Amino acid sequence: MRIDGTHYRTIWMEDDPGVVKVIDQRFLPFEFHIQELKSATDAYDAIAGMVVRGAPLIGVTAAFGLYLAAFRSGLQHWCEEVQEAADKLVSARPTAVNLKYAVDLMMAQVTCAGSRESMIKELFHLSIRFAEDEAIRSKKIGEHGVSLIREIYENTTRPVNILTHCNAGWLACVDYGTATAPVYLAHDQGIPVHVWVDETRPRNQGARLTAYELGEQGVPHTVIVDNAGGHLMQQGEVDLVIVGSDRTTRTGDVVNKIGTYLKALAAKDNGIPFYVALPSSTIDFNLTDGTQIEIENRDLKEVTHMEGMDPETRRPGTVRILPERSAAANPGFDITPARLVTGLITEKGICNASEEGIKSLFER
Repeated sequence: MRIDGTHYRTIWMEDDPGVVKVIDQRFLPFEFHIQELKSATDAYDAIAGMVVRGAPLIGVTAAFGLYLAAFRSGLQHWCEEVQEAADKLVSARPTAVNLKYAVDLMMAQVTCAGSRESMIKELFHLSIRFAEDEAIRSKKIGEHGVSLIREIYENTTRPVNILTHCNAGWLACVDYGTATAPVYLAHDQGIPVHVWVDETRPRNQGARLTAYELGEQGVPHTVIVDNAGGHLMQQGEVDLVIVGSDRTTRTGDVVNKIGTYLKALAAKDNGIPFYVALPSSTIDFNLTDGTQIEIENRDLKEVTHMEGMDPETRRPGTVRILPERSAAANPGFDITPARLVTGLITEKGICNASEEGIKSLFER
């Protein structure tokens, strides 16, 4: 996708084999920074500190983190160092399954019987391939999902109004995004679309990231407060809801950014299709119930304070918005039961949010 007309992916390598580059999303949309990751610890900090975020990108960053662990490892205990890095990386964010998926996939290829050099080479190629596969999965999600948008447009002959929550765009992935991939393809194909962008408190990933990337691609959009979605649905201003997922069970329960459940309830009440766009790397085939998933409780400062642009200094700043003596809570995700999900948009097609539906696309 593009920023100021230049194509970027969210994570990449250039000439230096010991440096992985990422877009530092903490500064968007006010400033564009590129951060260099030079070790597994850097990758861990980037994931835990929200330099990178979004389930697919978290997984890819962990894959590169393992490569960097091997690249920086000592001559004597290289295999142990990589295993230690794997254990640490998995602990960076507990909810998104892509993290563990990526680490397990990479570590399955590591053997201590070989040489340090062969392991470095293997992990390098695996991480590059993993990133490319994630981008391909996102594009295919778009190719399947665009049919939903096209059908609505052909039936109404007016711009299709799509509501999304949080950021499941290309900034959350490697390229294209998940929930936004069908939107971008529809826009590129000349199908008129308009996106209602939930601000998505407390970190405002919708207002700051989704709006930013949609604007860079020229997609018409409007930022709304989180609680406006139900009202817009009642007024007939929403044709379709598409969100992403941080983890989906094999039975179709979806864990996503806090507030997703409320959008699903409102969509159900108003007869509006509610779709979840996700790659297969986000499906946890070991779980049958969303309540089995650990919900991350994040830093309370995300609730007690708000970040923004200081109009005088034109620099990002933080202000407190709660009384000093008020308590706060900050669950990062909620569970949307499969019964509220119209369907899952995956790289292999669209299916019902059920064990049977998922099995029809992903026989294991």
